[in-house]
Amino acid sequence: MATVLSLSGSPSATSRTARLLRHLDARLTAQGHDVIPLDIRTLPAAALLGADFSHPAITRATALVEQADGIVVGTPVYKAAYSGLLKSLLDLLPQYAFAGKTVLPLATGGTTAHVLAIDYALRPVLSSMGAAHIVQGWFTLDKDITVGPDGGVSVSPGTAEALGQVVDQFSVALGRTAVFAAAG
Repeated sequence: MATVLSLSGSPSATSRTARLLRHLDARLTAQGHDVIPLDIRTLPAAALLGADFSHPAITRATALVEQADGIVVGTPVYKAAYSGLLKSLLDLLPQYAFAGKTVLPLATGGTTAHVLAIDYALRPVLSSMGAAHIVQGWFTLDKDITVGPDGGVSVSPGTAEALGQVVDQFSVALGRTAVFAAAG
C-alpha cells in the first residue's frame, strides 16, 4: 500500500496528541500502510530554531516527507493555531514539500472554541505546500482521549467512530493517489 509519515507537532513528551496519532497509526498499519512516526519534539531545537537546513536530523525529516505518499499532521491547538513546533519544521521544508501527497490534518485541544484551527490555520499552510489532496480533518477534545497506566489510549465512543471514519477516508484517498501517480 502507501507509505505514511505521521507527524506529531506536540512539544510534550506525555502529549495526548502524539498518543492519539500513534493510536491512529495502528489503524493505518492494520489497513496495510507502512507508517513512519515522527515526533517533531525529538528533532534538535537548535536546528529547528536556527533554521539549520543542513543538520542531519532536518535532512532526514525532509527525506521522510519526500518519500511519503501521505502525511498525517497532528498538533495541539494553542491560542487558536497549530503549535510553534510544527511551524518550525514546516518552515524548514521545501515550499512544495507536500506536492502530490494526501494529507490528513488532526488537532487536539481543551475547548471546542479551537475547532476551526484546522480550517483557518493549518489547512492553508498545507495547501500552500502543494498537498494534492487534504482530506477532512478532525479536532478531538482532550477530554475524549484517555491515557491508561500502560500508556495505551482509549477514545470516547463517538469520537472514536468519527476518527475511524476520517482515517478510513484518508486510507481510501491514499489508494487513489497511488493509482494516479502510477498512471502519470
